[in-house]
Amino acid sequence: MAISFPSISRVTTIGWRTPAVIVLCGCLISMLSFGPRSTLGLFLTPQSQANGWERDVFGLALAIQNILWGLGQPLAGMLADRFGIVRVLCAGGIFYAVGLAMMAYATTPLMLDLSAGVFIGFGLAGCSFSIVLSAFGKLLPEHWRTLAFGGGAAAGSFGQFLYAPLTVALMGAVGWQETLLSFAVVMLLVLPLSLALMTGGTEQGAQRTAQQSLRQALSEAFAHRSYVLLVLGFFTCGFQLAFITIHLPAYLVDRGLSTDVGAWTIAVIGLFNIVGSLMSGWLSNYMPKRYILSFIYFGRALAVLAFIMFPVTPLSSVLFGAVMGLLWLSTVAPTNGIIALMFGTRWLATLAGMAFFSHQVGGFLGVWLGGVVFVRTGSYDAVWWLSILFGVLSAVINLPIVERPVVRVATAPA
Repeated sequence: MAISFPSISRVTTIGWRTPAVIVLCGCLISMLSFGPRSTLGLFLTPQSQANGWERDVFGLALAIQNILWGLGQPLAGMLADRFGIVRVLCAGGIFYAVGLAMMAYATTPLMLDLSAGVFIGFGLAGCSFSIVLSAFGKLLPEHWRTLAFGGGAAAGSFGQFLYAPLTVALMGAVGWQETLLSFAVVMLLVLPLSLALMTGGTEQGAQRTAQQSLRQALSEAFAHRSYVLLVLGFFTCGFQLAFITIHLPAYLVDRGLSTDVGAWTIAVIGLFNIVGSLMSGWLSNYMPKRYILSFIYFGRALAVLAFIMFPVTPLSSVLFGAVMGLLWLSTVAPTNGIIALMFGTRWLATLAGMAFFSHQVGGFLGVWLGGVVFVRTGSYDAVWWLSILFGVLSAVINLPIVERPVVRVATAPA
């Protein structure tokens, strides 16, 4: 790029907020926000049985969560870009905690939609790794970015790995309602941790082109063919991840496996995604990011195809979790890296949030269709095949992306 960035000491070393502290606190926030959300599928069976619900009731609530997470992400990104990241993270953490606590006592579909859907959905928009990664983009120099993006995604996956067996253990020891309440209390740790990611509305670490308005940034991005292709491809990521996270545990139980197998499969996905996210972030510094994304989407399609074509056993489930884990959130680093490369970091949270909205539209359809298709057909087969189709299409869509700064960024003064 023909643009320079401030040295790291000017950007991040402000008193106690050293680079290591910023990355550590950001990764902890990613872990805390992603952990409970990734295990909500484990609550489908006990909460549905306790209230006499079919799976489509729980599926609709989680679908609402995904779509509101997606709708709220651009708004959260705009607020973070304009007023600073700490306010958004704190608000998100509070919404998330309230949603978990309300979910524990939801006895009607409407209450479940409000708690697991609305409150947790908007909470995730405010304190998930998307906001954390935008802070990394603003506070860290260019050559640190993609690896830090991968680290933030990997931390979210470690939360998934940690929370899955912890959820099963707590549910067995104290009950599913008490488990949700415990997660609500722990979620409040996001508030003090967010202080390490403090930024202003007009960071000194942004490009010299920071005077671009929000409206100009959005117009520029959506007129850019490569950005539109990136956004369309990200739809598949949300569809696949949300469907598997919520419905895979129940799918395995339907195949005669225990609840523990589902929990450990989700945990293995999180464990292997630590490797996949870090590797993706590292490779993004050395090879075209569009090729990495295309490989990931095609690899997921092949993994799903192999999983549903062979008998489902504990071993095949764990192996599927390992392969999917390597490809799970490994899309995050190259996707955010391409956006930062093309448009700079001034409106990174906003533009990444717009891409994430597409991701969550896919997530909404994945969760919702999973519940509806199962209730009507008694099987998840149609959704598995849609996941394969979308994976192939996204692999093709990402190939024409052009990875270079827009003229405004490329010609900015050093």
